[in-house]
Amino acid sequence: MKNLYHVSASPHVRSSVTTADIMRDVVIALAPACLFGIVQFGFRALLVLLVSVTSCVVSEYLFYKFAKRKKDPYECSAVVTGLLIGMNLPAGIPLWMPVLGGAFAIIVVKELYGGLGQNFMNPALAARCFLLICFASQMASFAVEKGSGVFMNGIASVDGLSSATPLAVLKEGAGETSLFDMFFGFTGGVIGETSALLLLLGGVYLVLRGVISLRIPLAYFGSFAVFILLFGGHGFDLTYLAKQLCGGGLMLGAFFMATDYVTSPVTPAGRIVFGICLGILTGIFRIFGGSAEGVSYAIIFCNLLVPLIEKVTMPRAFGKGGKQYVRK
Repeated sequence: MKNLYHVSASPHVRSSVTTADIMRDVVIALAPACLFGIVQFGFRALLVLLVSVTSCVVSEYLFYKFAKRKKDPYECSAVVTGLLIGMNLPAGIPLWMPVLGGAFAIIVVKELYGGLGQNFMNPALAARCFLLICFASQMASFAVEKGSGVFMNGIASVDGLSSATPLAVLKEGAGETSLFDMFFGFTGGVIGETSALLLLLGGVYLVLRGVISLRIPLAYFGSFAVFILLFGGHGFDLTYLAKQLCGGGLMLGAFFMATDYVTSPVTPAGRIVFGICLGILTGIFRIFGGSAEGVSYAIIFCNLLVPLIEKVTMPRAFGKGGKQYVRK
């Protein structure tokens, strides 16, 4: 009996890579953009990130303790969630807001639906949208206190940054924006979204490590680019298109949140459809919506479409639907 094979139900584990390994790679990929955000916005940004991560970790611990549920070996998912929440927040917000956002993401969006692998939408984006709805003025304020070390056009700013984000300027047509500053990150915005270059490098790292595939990001960027060229009101203006791609949370969302294993399709064709839907919705929100941004709402809305997308794009079983052979 000892020599018998024990076969479990599928899916069968064929890799030694653990959830903790994947989460560690995500943290490494996010680190450059986080460090740049701290340099850009000063010590206050570091506090927001630390408070956000701590809130998620403590909320998860307390939930398991009071619910008397057995905790699996720690997989660092709460750290990644907290880091993403902090990166999606302005540096000058009150510190109780990342605490509230972290608790909402972990307890309401993640654990109440069964924990890791059971949530129906991205917890970090759900927390961001929750805070946007409840505290719109604080979430839209990107002012930084004097002496925080903000850089504009490569020069240290004494009074800090209190102007509108580049996307808001583009939408309102109230001034000029620099593609150079938007690409490298010398602009206003939330802590982790300003440097398109560092987010792009982080995404490339995840692709090379095999953590994510390029199907969703490429479909996202491609469909968004086509939408902007057709309906952006600037014709075939590649500079305007590049600014839209580099501005806001597009890079952060495409590589680090739209590719979330739990809330994105598992089928190859479904990932492409998912990315196309994201690009179109983001374009609609940015061009025709009241806000200059739209990545967060686009991803959350498409998270809800994932079961339908998977149902439509599920590969056909071998031989199913083919012409039946009738023996004469």
